[in-house]
Parts: sequence; C-alpha cells; structure tokens
Amino acid sequence: MQAILQYLSREGYDSVDSSYYAKIALWLSWYKGKVVQFHNYRQYNGMKKINRTRKTLGMAKKVCEDWANLELNEKVSIVIDDESINNAVHDVLEDNNFRIKGNQLLEIAYALGTGAFVEYLDGEKICIDYIRASMIYPLQWDNGEILSCAFASERVNGKKKLVYLNIHERQENGFYIIKNRMFERNGNNLTAVDLPEGLVEEYNTGSSVPWFQVITPNIVNNVDLDCPMGVSVYANAIDQLEGVDLVYDSYLNEFRLGKKRIIVPNTMARMMIEDSGTVSPLFDDNDTEFYSLGIEGEENQKIQEINMEIRADAHEKAISRALSLLSDKCGLGEDRYKFENSGLKTATEVVSEKSELYQNLRKHELILEGALIHLVKAIATMLGYRNEIQVTINFDDSIIEDTAAEKQQFLQEIRDGIRQRWEYRVRFFGETEEEAKANVTDSQSNNMLMGFGDE
Repeated sequence: MQAILQYLSREGYDSVDSSYYAKIALWLSWYKGKVVQFHNYRQYNGMKKINRTRKTLGMAKKVCEDWANLELNEKVSIVIDDESINNAVHDVLEDNNFRIKGNQLLEIAYALGTGAFVEYLDGEKICIDYIRASMIYPLQWDNGEILSCAFASERVNGKKKLVYLNIHERQENGFYIIKNRMFERNGNNLTAVDLPEGLVEEYNTGSSVPWFQVITPNIVNNVDLDCPMGVSVYANAIDQLEGVDLVYDSYLNEFRLGKKRIIVPNTMARMMIEDSGTVSPLFDDNDTEFYSLGIEGEENQKIQEINMEIRADAHEKAISRALSLLSDKCGLGEDRYKFENSGLKTATEVVSEKSELYQNLRKHELILEGALIHLVKAIATMLGYRNEIQVTINFDDSIIEDTAAEKQQFLQEIRDGIRQRWEYRVRFFGETEEEAKANVTDSQSNNMLMGFGDE
C-alpha cells in the first residue's frame, strides 16, 4: 500500500522499493485466477473486433494449495520439551485458529512470495496476525534476514475501514520495541485515529526474541537479488501458466464451436414477419442448433446435419503436457497433475525420497521449521517463560515412500538395545520425552502397540 510506504518514509524508515509490490500484485492476479492483460483479449470475427475472455484452470492457486497441504497439514506436530509450556503454547495456538489460518497463510505466502506470523498483546491476550506479502514492509535486514519490520492488517469497524500498523523495531542492544498505529482508510488516503482499548502506542518487549516470523518459499529471489522478501513459487512459471490456460480455453472452445448444427432451407422453415417488416425464421429459443439459410438449387432443399469433429484427445494430451511443464517449474515434479475425461487429477501416490518433489519439500521445510520454532519461542516469551526451550517440529512423513522401512529399522534397533522404546513415540507419535516415557509401560497393550508382543 503506497500510503503506508509514504508514512514510513515520513517517520524516517526505509523499506523495499515500491516497484517490488507491483510484482506482488501480478502474482496476486494469477492467484485470483484472472489476469486482465492475458485473459481478456479482442478477436476479429470477420466484421469487427469483439471482446473475449479466456477460460482458466486456476492452476496458480492449486499449486499453492498443494504446497501448503504438503508442508503444514493436520499431521504436523509441534512438541516442546517442557510439558507445562507445551500445553500453554498450544492453548494460544488453538485460540488463534492456527491449524486453519497457518495453512492458509502458507498458501498465500507461496503465491505472493512472502508471509508472516505476527504476535501482539491485546490486553493480556496473546494474538497472532497472519500477514500477506503486500502488507509486509521490511525496515532492516542483514544477509537476507529481516531484523526490523512493519506489518499492516485491515480491519472493519462498522462502516469504517481501518488499517492497523505494527512496527517491530530492533534496538542497538538487540531488544525489540513495538510501535502500534491505527488509521482510517479512505481510498488511498490514511487518517490517524486512536488505538482501540488494550493496545498501547509503544511497548518494550525486553527481549531479543522477535515477535514476528517471516516465511517464504526456499528459492532465490531472482527478481531482486538484494531484496529480503521472497518470490512466488510460480514467479518463473508465468509462461507455463499462460500455456495451460491457452490450451484449456481452446479445449472448451472446441466443444462450443464443434456442437451439432442442423441447416434448414428457408423454404422449409416457418417464417415470422416482425413489426419492422423483416422476415425471419421461427424456431424455439431453446433449439440453438437450428440454422435457417437461403440455399439455392432444388437438390439442396433438404434438412442437413453437420457434425464437427471434436479434437478432444489431442487437447487433453496438450493440457496434460502443459500441466507437466508447469508442475516441474513449480518444483512439484513432472507427474503431479494429469488431465483426464473427468477433469484435473492430482497424484496421490507416495513420494520417493529420490524424487524432485521430496527434495524440494525438504528444502522448503527448512524455512518453515525455523519460523515455527521461533513462533513457539516468541509465544513462550510472551507467556513469561524466559528459560531456553527445545522445540521439535514433526512434519508429515506419511507421503514418503520409505517411512514404513524407517519405522521397522527403528523397532529393530530398540530390540537390539541401541534405542529406547520412548524414542520411537517421540519420533513417530509426536510426543514429548516426558509423555513418551510415561506412556511406555510394561503392560501387554503397550507392548503390542509397539510391536514387541507379550513379555
């Protein structure tokens, strides 16, 4: 938002060049599904140019949905080594609808290149904002790491459209001061208004732990190598997105243009004289396949049927090929999507550890894992816990081909005395060390559960 950049500049802050947000706007238009410059076009019909709109498969959003579901789904667990802190932090996450909103943020972060979790205190309540790229304004960064940042979020209060600006400023001593501002938005103009009850203008966290975490796809920003923000996962696949929609639009036009036509000579059609004196054939409005023509020659005075050949198979192969190219450019591998008679299909088979998808998944998880760990530590700090905690993020391995083999090897190592039983529960059940040790008993039920049989 240009008005926010102008306000920050007046306050003495420097941020990312405003031209970068134009790129974010382009990625957003593809995420929404219709890009004016591409999907709207003019076509000459032999007499004049008419406005046309291309159909779309909406693959930009689909790609981002898949990445978010692969990385941050319901099987991902966050485990803290201290049980009391673990319970308190998870209460905060649940209060902020993290399971749903976190997945949604990751989806839009992959679409727009950047997203952020931002924590703040509303009175004594810990809240989490989920901020998209167009509302993120880096103020200080070092080696690609954002150290100070401003975040904007839109709110509605009755008929008023408000913009909440949250500035996290890192001091020279490494501690953070947070400044809160509220504006009423009227078009592109912002007018400062009072903060709502529970928010203070300035707050010293007394901590070096930032109350924000930035997430991006783990790919190089080749739009601006010096910019600390990320690029869309499809930033370098715009041509492939255009190719998919170009072929898909042709596919649908094939059915529109290739429908059956029945040619009826004027001599055999019922005619109607309009008020203007024009004579026109009379058909049921629902019978769109009938056409009346003035056909000369006695031998042509008959009803003729025209069945156009529809090139469905050729188009379906072309769409599948276009989808393969797009999927590969977005890091999902060549075989992620297929186009069949029933429509778009997504591969559901397990993923080999040697596949491109697996390698990219693990690469992207590095950034997400760091963000989630710092999110947990920030919440723990806000709850008053100052001691260092150990946080483990257990990502979903159920799609990985070799998970079953890993479990069998783990169990064999337990039988050989190399590992302890509770370690298995920590690794595959997502339990804390204390929980796992408490759940490992000598009872028959637990032994059977762990695969050891009756002792």
